[in-house]
Amino acid sequence: MTGAGLEFGALLRRLRLDASLTLEALAEASGVSVRGIGDLERGRVATPQRRTVAALADGLRLDGTERERLLAVARVGRHPRPRPAGLHAFPRGIDDFVGREAELARLRALTGQGTAGIPAVVAVSGPPGAGKTTLALRAAHDLAGRFPDGQLMFDLRGTDDDAPDAAELLLRVLKALGVADRDLAMAGPQGHPELCRRVLAERRCLLVLDNARDEAQVRPLLPGAGAGMVVVTSRRMLTGLESVHRLPLGELSPAEAAVFLTSLVGGERAEAEPGALAEVAGHCGHLPLALRVAGNWLATRTGWTVRRLADRLALEERRLDALAAGDLRLSAAFNLSYRQLTPTAARMFRLLALVDGPDAGVAGAARLTGQSPFDAEDTLEELVETGLLGADRDRYRFHDLLRLYARDRLRAEEPAGAAEAARTALHRWLLETTVMAGRWYEPDHGAPPATWQGTVDLSTAEHARRWLRVEGVNWLAALRAAAAAGDHAVVVEVAEALHWFSDQWIFWGHWPEVFATAARCAQALGDPVLEATHLNYHAWALLVCEGRHHDSLDRSAQALAAAVRAGDLPQQGWAHKYTAWAFRLLGDYAAAARHNGEAATLFEAAGDLHGALQCRVEHDQILVDGGRQEESVAEILDTLSFLDQAGDRIEPHIADFTRTNLRVLIGGAHAQLGNWSEAAEHLRVAVELCRAGGNAAMESRALVHLGNSLLAAGDRAGARDAFSRCLALGAAADPQRLTEARERLAEADVR
Repeated sequence: MTGAGLEFGALLRRLRLDASLTLEALAEASGVSVRGIGDLERGRVATPQRRTVAALADGLRLDGTERERLLAVARVGRHPRPRPAGLHAFPRGIDDFVGREAELARLRALTGQGTAGIPAVVAVSGPPGAGKTTLALRAAHDLAGRFPDGQLMFDLRGTDDDAPDAAELLLRVLKALGVADRDLAMAGPQGHPELCRRVLAERRCLLVLDNARDEAQVRPLLPGAGAGMVVVTSRRMLTGLESVHRLPLGELSPAEAAVFLTSLVGGERAEAEPGALAEVAGHCGHLPLALRVAGNWLATRTGWTVRRLADRLALEERRLDALAAGDLRLSAAFNLSYRQLTPTAARMFRLLALVDGPDAGVAGAARLTGQSPFDAEDTLEELVETGLLGADRDRYRFHDLLRLYARDRLRAEEPAGAAEAARTALHRWLLETTVMAGRWYEPDHGAPPATWQGTVDLSTAEHARRWLRVEGVNWLAALRAAAAAGDHAVVVEVAEALHWFSDQWIFWGHWPEVFATAARCAQALGDPVLEATHLNYHAWALLVCEGRHHDSLDRSAQALAAAVRAGDLPQQGWAHKYTAWAFRLLGDYAAAARHNGEAATLFEAAGDLHGALQCRVEHDQILVDGGRQEESVAEILDTLSFLDQAGDRIEPHIADFTRTNLRVLIGGAHAQLGNWSEAAEHLRVAVELCRAGGNAAMESRALVHLGNSLLAAGDRAGARDAFSRCLALGAAADPQRLTEARERLAEADVR
């Protein structure tokens, strides 16, 4: 019998034995696993992929004729007589199915659409390893009773180099539906699409088209009428398909991931080490395929503790290699999608691994690759379409494991010099843009100059604030890199530009680091004015962001010493101002008043209107905290009048922030005097000012004061609303105010 007539497995075994090779020897020579070769020889894998056959031919050292014979038999195996599986013969993979309740519920609901004569077509998409096929199988199993005319599944082999085209698939589906050869011949290839639509419209059946390559491959198979349902799974989003229901899949929830792992490793082992099990799930990014690999590893290695695998997976540089069990490798699944990318998209994918934060914007991606923003956006969307990148509005994000894979590709394919140049360009751009955005809030700056050639819209302060926040992790990493490289002047310039902006994002969590780094860089530059300036900024951050009053006093003292050496009056004034603030919070109002008076004198001598204004506010705050409420109300009103009279001599954002602070302050003073209506009036104004300016930290403070005043006045509904609005601000709010709002809301509910 000729080679073309032999089954592939039988031919492979014969060639291996002729070469006197064991399974292990051929595995070593070809790079194909022992298990994989065994499955091929036994016929368990009927459609070997082209690259696998080529590797085996290399391992067998076949000459041209024998090599072609093996490849020819493999090609025949990849195009067998159509035998689509009914539900009873669907592949395994649903016995340990976990989660996806919302997705299954939606699929169940869509089955009712067919009663109106409109077939439901659902496109299930997601990154490699998300469990798209498993979901389709589970849905087909659960919904079998609703499709009495049958359930058919076809593997479209969308990741293969020689995936079947639409014409071939049409023929397979029609034969599976029992269409006679005579009818097929009469219709001809050009009539098969209409014939398929007509047959599907007449039957209530479920068609699962798994692993679709693209829209063109599946579009002719989609019915336009009838009571049936088609579920298409693909790594691509198949954006071009019309009139379909879209069902994107991501990772499992932490709870679902734990249940899934438990089903694989056994309840006893899972219950013995719940913390380690959660770590394994986290290192797997809660991705179903990664969880299955990890679970299978533990299930077959009963001597391993869960902790041992958790520690093994904790090493990022080895994690993808560790996520392999037999012939099941996570990186292989990723590679199937990666090798289908265009060269431009593949390079973007690699370079995005250089982004330090969890996500990137179009402008940053463009800077990495050297593309225009429009071209970069198109490339990013290609990555989203193929399931290798996630998108949330205008931000793009890797799954954690895909980020590790991208790093591997970066090291393997991108010249080291090119990668480092791309990283340097990105960091430089981030810091330059940070300076321009931050200066919106600095006196005598505002909007970027007309000469600035930026790729980010910083036309308003709101745009600048949004950019600084969404890129916060990325520009902070760039700042750290600049400090590590000894670019001291750059670090100082960035921190200076962010000084007043920091009031807009107080509880970000990184201001102490930013200003401490800048203080060290200023000291390295040997400029006592810069040193005093950034020591003062650090004193503020320690005081306000971390509540470290005594450490802040030490920093202010260092700043004062540097400012005195430099003969700089404004920085001497700020050192006394922050010292006064710290003493006030420590309850030493006499010391606070003394230092604040020193600061006011220095600011007046230096002609520093912004510093003088803050001293007036500090004076008012000392009166309130010191219990001198009647006096404080008059003084605060006087400061508000001073602020109004100063007009545009005060930078607008500083004026707005100060006005808000004063409204909260006078509201609190009235509340302590029992003037509830006056307190609420001022605090409502403060809330509106905060909302207009986007300052969630100040808004949370104002809302808690407002809620307390309303609750004391007997307005429980108003108080509950204020506390609820505070909680709705989330992570951007003052953590202390969130705790207080939660406690006070509970009190309001029980009164």
